[in-house]
Amino acid sequence: MRMIMSFHSKAISLSSISMSKLSQIKLVAILFAALSFTDRSTTASPNHRQYNMGDLVPLYVNKVGPLNNPSETYYYYDLPFCRPDPVIQKKESFGEVLNGDRLTNALYELKFRENITGKTLCQKRLRVPEVAKFRDVVSEDFYFQMYFDDLPLWGFIGKVEEESEILVIWNESAAKFENRMDKYTRTSSVPIIRQIHWLSFINSIVIIVLLMGLLALLLMRRLKNDMRKCADGDEEEEDKEVGWKYVHGDVFRRPPNLSLFCAVLGVGTQLLTLVFVLFLLAFLGVLYPYNRGALFTSLVLIYSLSSVVGGYIAASFHNQFAETGWERSVRLVGILYLGPFVVTASILNTVAISYGATAALPFGTIILILLMCTCVAIPLLAFGGVIGYRFRSEFQAPCATKRFPREIPPLAWYRKTPCQMFIAGLLSLSAIVLELHHLYASMWGYKICTLASILFITFILVILLTSMLSVGLTYIQLSVEDHEWWWRSMLCGGSPAIFMFGYSIYFYARSNMNSFMQLSFFIGYNACMCYAFFLILGTISFRASLMFVRRIYQAVKSE
Repeated sequence: MRMIMSFHSKAISLSSISMSKLSQIKLVAILFAALSFTDRSTTASPNHRQYNMGDLVPLYVNKVGPLNNPSETYYYYDLPFCRPDPVIQKKESFGEVLNGDRLTNALYELKFRENITGKTLCQKRLRVPEVAKFRDVVSEDFYFQMYFDDLPLWGFIGKVEEESEILVIWNESAAKFENRMDKYTRTSSVPIIRQIHWLSFINSIVIIVLLMGLLALLLMRRLKNDMRKCADGDEEEEDKEVGWKYVHGDVFRRPPNLSLFCAVLGVGTQLLTLVFVLFLLAFLGVLYPYNRGALFTSLVLIYSLSSVVGGYIAASFHNQFAETGWERSVRLVGILYLGPFVVTASILNTVAISYGATAALPFGTIILILLMCTCVAIPLLAFGGVIGYRFRSEFQAPCATKRFPREIPPLAWYRKTPCQMFIAGLLSLSAIVLELHHLYASMWGYKICTLASILFITFILVILLTSMLSVGLTYIQLSVEDHEWWWRSMLCGGSPAIFMFGYSIYFYARSNMNSFMQLSFFIGYNACMCYAFFLILGTISFRASLMFVRRIYQAVKSE
């Protein structure tokens, strides 16, 4: 169906027959892909969509907004359209509210299997300011969004069709209810775009596999040489080349700022759990495009429930080194990520309120979020911490730790933390940059991400590459007798997230986004997302380095 709207300085006429052409509009690179990705769970059976002849099929108007700024959306009736009396807002789910959906009733009455021709919706005389408002939104390429029987409809405001005679005609279709979204997917994933996506994905896989193969080859060859020298007992050769052997008494010394370190591990593991559960829901069909609000609902719910994981990991790791002070680690887990995110979201919500945009959260939704944190997340976080404390164990180190730390020799600039972070981040970004572009285009453009399997495989490959780079850089660090590898492995592992944020700035500069609200939402939420990936990849990097360090010192001890 298609909506036609023509207006001039004195009057505007909207007709329900104009709705008949909406189905023919090309959805302009599929409008609102990022937010449409978060549709409500519609696993309803066909029984929920059964109508008899003459039954009213529900149609709701949703929102309007400029094409170039996906986050900047407004209430449909903020524009002087013909409106019902009274205007009733549809009761929405938690995720729909977070998604910025504001569905309300409309004057359109579309009855099942009843064709409509030439029916006038209303006659309305526009004042001069209203005409100016329409002129502005047309010049800024505003679109409108509606839902007809839960099927999304888009169109441009002010678009006039060439045809003079338009009908709403009901035609029987062979498509099944569960497949009614396939047309949207086919429209959004045209063959050329899908082919380019697969080529970029294959290119990323090749780069990652080559990097991991090269790192593994070099590392294994060097380690074999080191182990052979240790076994031969040639002290002169060992002094020259096997530097990591001589820091065995310091390499397992507890990291500085232990509570903060444990909190990073806890939050990183919690967020990693969140990501894997989201992928699982996508594979099960719960999360898919046009499933309004399901993604945001899942994010809030899973993050709250996974707090028990963060509390357990932080407390259990802390208690491997000290029996007291684990409570501080658990408290830090609760604020390390959620604190900056809440501050950022509050600022952005204030911006949205000043714009009068639908992204502004209602007071009731804010209270519900606070109740989720108070009644679910915090108790589960504390429960996880108690479990970690009750089942505590001592840190199992292959080598005894000396009383006083060994002095670290002066290091060249290319062996210091900033340089290693740059190397690790740049290599990882080069392997995933094409897939990262598709991700940003889905989040902040109008490209719909329909292949969760590709994102999952890419994520697994990034984990493997991060682990390999972390092991290699940790080995290089220990080889120059620098035993402070704990924090460095975490920082180097998380460094790709810094490059991801840098690429997001480049993406924004190349896009057509232009308003202050869109800029603030883009920077704020991208910063939160990249910060989450920093914690996830940093945790993975440290775990990989810890396994490697334990393994090589166990091998030396056995020799």
